[in-house]
Amino acid sequence: MVAPLRFISAKLSPVSRPQSFVLADAAEPRVPVAGDAVIVQTDHGPALGAVVRMASAHADRRAPVPDAPFQVVRLASHGDIVTRMRHQQREREAHRVALLKIRERGLHMKLTRVEQAFDESKLVFYFTADARVDFRELVHDLAGEFRTRIEMRQIGVRDEAKAIGGYGSCGRPLCCTTFLTTFAPVSIKMAKDQDLSLNPSKLSGLCGRLKCCLRYELPNAKGQVHGGCGSEGECRNPTGCGTGDCGHPCGCAHQ
Repeated sequence: MVAPLRFISAKLSPVSRPQSFVLADAAEPRVPVAGDAVIVQTDHGPALGAVVRMASAHADRRAPVPDAPFQVVRLASHGDIVTRMRHQQREREAHRVALLKIRERGLHMKLTRVEQAFDESKLVFYFTADARVDFRELVHDLAGEFRTRIEMRQIGVRDEAKAIGGYGSCGRPLCCTTFLTTFAPVSIKMAKDQDLSLNPSKLSGLCGRLKCCLRYELPNAKGQVHGGCGSEGECRNPTGCGTGDCGHPCGCAHQ
């Protein structure tokens, strides 16, 4: 009989969405509990995360596949936490220097955040821009300043809101920082179908785009209210998208 897969839920930053990490059989004699700091392996390398509670009703849906790259390496030591604090200070300094360099070179880009790899192999700069940006000289300047590998990653405004976090007009944390795994298409037709006011200030989220939650109360293709998809979402589940049988990653609130 195959033993059930053991895993935990952890957040890599205060505003990030909890992710599932597999516990190796010989990783630690003690299973990490909520509040513990752990070193985990991600698709971008090792990182320090904080274990969070997981509702038992959601455990089955959040279980990773056995060969998932997301693994728990070990419990974090005091030295690991000190190292991460040093990295955060370096990230703030890199953000300040990068802003100065961007202004000096007159680049039309907005720096969102800086991320220091836990193994100190690179610095990653996330930015938004309306058009393609030639940042080769900027990379050269930053590499000379910090003596490490520099990566520039252009992201969208919705990804920017997800990375920074915040609270929506409903008073709750942004959906993209709590449970959404993908950004599904949202159209103004969804607001019209719900007889909502077409005032842009009421329909737009912190990212400046249409709110993701416009999908939540949209009748689905079978006429079910609170379906969350509508005919545009290609949802084939009469009980609504996100309930387990949809097959379409629209990421609505029913989870």
